[in-house]
Amino acid sequence: MVWTILQVSFRRLKNNRSELLLTFLVPILFFSIFAMIFGSRGTSGASIPKIKVALADKADSSVSRRAIELLREQSSLRITDAHSALMHADSVQKDLAQLVDPSIAEELVRRGSVSVAVIFSEPSSQGSFPEIQLLSDSYDQVSGQVLSALVQKSVMTAFSEEQRKSVPAGLPSGVQAAAFSPNEADAVLAVPPFAEPPSIQCVDVLGGKKTNPVIAMYAAGIAVMFLLFSATTASGSLLEERENSTLDRLLCSRLSMDQLLLGKWSYLTIVGILQMVLMFCWGSLVFGIDLVNHLEGFIAMTLVTAGASSSFALLLASLCKSRTQLSWVSTIVILSMSALGGSMVPRYLMSESMQRAGMLTFNAWALEGYNKIFWRDLQLPDIELELGVLTLCGFCFIVAARIFAIRWERT
Repeated sequence: MVWTILQVSFRRLKNNRSELLLTFLVPILFFSIFAMIFGSRGTSGASIPKIKVALADKADSSVSRRAIELLREQSSLRITDAHSALMHADSVQKDLAQLVDPSIAEELVRRGSVSVAVIFSEPSSQGSFPEIQLLSDSYDQVSGQVLSALVQKSVMTAFSEEQRKSVPAGLPSGVQAAAFSPNEADAVLAVPPFAEPPSIQCVDVLGGKKTNPVIAMYAAGIAVMFLLFSATTASGSLLEERENSTLDRLLCSRLSMDQLLLGKWSYLTIVGILQMVLMFCWGSLVFGIDLVNHLEGFIAMTLVTAGASSSFALLLASLCKSRTQLSWVSTIVILSMSALGGSMVPRYLMSESMQRAGMLTFNAWALEGYNKIFWRDLQLPDIELELGVLTLCGFCFIVAARIFAIRWERT
């Protein structure tokens, strides 16, 4: 009997396409996605995302100028100027990138135009390291630490080179100072060993002002992913109505397919808005998300995100033949979009090619809009691009759903 049960179970698995895909294909798919995200970071340096940096030099000393030259030579950095940073241009050459005005360095970091800004100031005492201020965005928890080490190395190297210039030419190493004139001996002894690396004042431009920075950072990713799941699940009612012939009876009445899809879309959008409002209100009351001061941007993003997700759910429903098929198709598609779009893994951990691929997903644009509102404290005009892309996506999705729904009118 045990052998019979095994045979029946394997035959059922063989004939159940959705179970086969969820059992064998989905694990391989997500293993491949996460392997591309994390595995590439330890292989080729070209695949590792470069840190976008702005440099400001208030000291204008030989040490700071040489340190900036050394930073420009780092292959892991993308040195940019203010104009290129604000335009989000990545093609500026390191040697051509101008130093930024220290007064706008913080604004560049706050707007997300650069990951880190480094400001060199006059040293506190003669012959010491210049004062260094590193303005970082703790949303990217890697860039600040990496750049801090690179800046220390560059400043120490520049300071050492500057000190060596004061040593007389041709002075052999290890020769006692008594063999030289008093001035030459003083110059040799003036080259001190490094007691400690230069101190860097690290300033968290955005995270330091948040009552709960971790929640503010990841709330949008979780909210958008579950919004897609709930909308897709609710859109399955369209397939249920098709299976039990309710859809045929509805279309035989005065109801048209356009009206049916518009009614379904309106319902899914309203439910999605209520879901997002409830989730962020709960986050505001319990976890300290600043919802009141970002209400205008939150309302705009929620309206277009809920509308676009509803259109996407109806598109998936119109593509599928049954609710079971919709279930496994939506699981694969939404989880893949969430992984690439940043709902599961922060996009700054991905390679540059993966980040570009992620911008093809619905999640990436929605997350970017919410992060600009809640993390970067930007205003409604600053998210016009995200609002426009999501609105266009919603329109294209609902039009595509209407096209695929024509087959239900013909049967």
